Amino acid sequence: MLQIQGKTIPKVFEEAAANWPNWPFLVVPKAQNADSLEISYSTAIQKVNYYKNKFQLSGYSAGQRIAVLLGNNPNHYLIKLALNSLGISIVPLNPDASPKEISYILSDSNSSLIITNDQKVSLILESFFFLKTPLNFCLIEEIDTGLPPSNFKGKAKIVSPETEASLLYTSGTTGKPKGCILSHEYELMCGDSYIRAGSPVSLTVNRDKIFNPLPSFHINAGILTFFAVILTGNCLIQPNRFSVKTWSCDIRETEATVFHYLGVIIAMLLNKEIKKDDIKSLRLGLGAGVEPSLHEKFESQFAIPLVEVWGMTEMCRIIVANEEPRQINTRAMGRPRSDLEIKVVDENDKEVERGHPGEMLVRHSESYPRKGAFSGYLGNEEATEVAWRNGWFHTGDTVIMDESNMLFFVDRAKNIIRRSGENIAAAEVENCLIEHEYVNNVACISVPDELREEEIMACVVLSTTARASKKTAKKLFSHAYGQLAYYKAPGWFLFLKQLPVTGTQKVLKHKLFSSDEDPRQKPNVFDMRVEKVRKN
Repeated sequence: MLQIQGKTIPKVFEEAAANWPNWPFLVVPKAQNADSLEISYSTAIQKVNYYKNKFQLSGYSAGQRIAVLLGNNPNHYLIKLALNSLGISIVPLNPDASPKEISYILSDSNSSLIITNDQKVSLILESFFFLKTPLNFCLIEEIDTGLPPSNFKGKAKIVSPETEASLLYTSGTTGKPKGCILSHEYELMCGDSYIRAGSPVSLTVNRDKIFNPLPSFHINAGILTFFAVILTGNCLIQPNRFSVKTWSCDIRETEATVFHYLGVIIAMLLNKEIKKDDIKSLRLGLGAGVEPSLHEKFESQFAIPLVEVWGMTEMCRIIVANEEPRQINTRAMGRPRSDLEIKVVDENDKEVERGHPGEMLVRHSESYPRKGAFSGYLGNEEATEVAWRNGWFHTGDTVIMDESNMLFFVDRAKNIIRRSGENIAAAEVENCLIEHEYVNNVACISVPDELREEEIMACVVLSTTARASKKTAKKLFSHAYGQLAYYKAPGWFLFLKQLPVTGTQKVLKHKLFSSDEDPRQKPNVFDMRVEKVRKN
């Protein structure tokens, strides 16, 4: 197991490649790749150094940011390691994002270049229509023939643990995504928190193969799991995306020992006939959001523990519900750890009594509250300081802590809708819909979904030029679908005559419906979920 104190990402990866040159590092299952693909540590560092040299020769250096749109692909990770070795920050992009969303991130991040593949080049070219200044791009297939030259004029910087390694965009509650600055130290501490989580989660050198079907552009697979693997000389198995049809075959073929999940994944697996022999290599499932009734059912059926965790982009030093009894019939998600203090407070930041719900606040320690946390929101110091007010990071998640310090999840962060593992800012969808001439006012809320955990419902007050109808719902859906990533378009539209508001016209979402009402059963409601399909 590698130590991280005072080290940078390239230093740690060089040590990993020297210690375990022949051990598999990155694997793509055969069912996802026609031919299975396995890259060893020695092959990986050769490729990383090759990419590094290409960037250097083209004038790219520390202090720049380069956007990457490759999806779940080994090259995503190899490019990241090459960029980080030069002190360049990677800006991962979501392949399901719309051209307008991509252009916003490219502009906000001040990216110098974008690396993509031939499958996504049309999406990038469409995004350029929204950019004020042109941006260089290069296909991953064309790096061999040379990169566009850099026009960077900044001063050379020394790569240190504090150097920015990634800029990850996360949905906030105020609309536009915010760029979270993640340092080399932060990302390595994320991986370290995984391997030190305690039995049965802890990883052993050259023992584990982790099957993680979650997106490489999110922190779970792209940073938390990725660096846990590197620090222990283990293997990351990543399919192009989760497939319930190939899951058990992928596990059998790769001999995975750990798999990552979201609640929706467990629900889908339980609806499929799976042979125990196909997944006999598994010792553990690690994830979040499984329904308690399904949690118990899965463990009884397959004798594989599903261990619930909590983490977020800004503070991914995970807490883990791994101590027995794990209370799988509840939403238990773990206890504070020695390097992560937690308290639960009311709206005035006053600690609530045990057993009462409140917002979860986290920090490293009183002396060093921000140690091992994100470095801040890009270009938004005010939002950073608000999140860190009173010396604690405010997660926005409502939880309950019992007398044994166990934390139980209660509700999502304010104004955030979680659909199939994607956090969606209600404000972003509202801001898109309000632009349409048919919309006089709108409030987006979450409604239950049997498969996707939650779905977006847009509660719309129509202008005098429109009437409540399926045709109107389709027009509004098409408007949102064309501007946003497909999964952000509302799955339901409900047309109302008015929304409850304050004296300053702020919508009171909690007064839209009583606790015993199901908005999906209201008059003038239209189900658009069948229209929500991937665009690419």
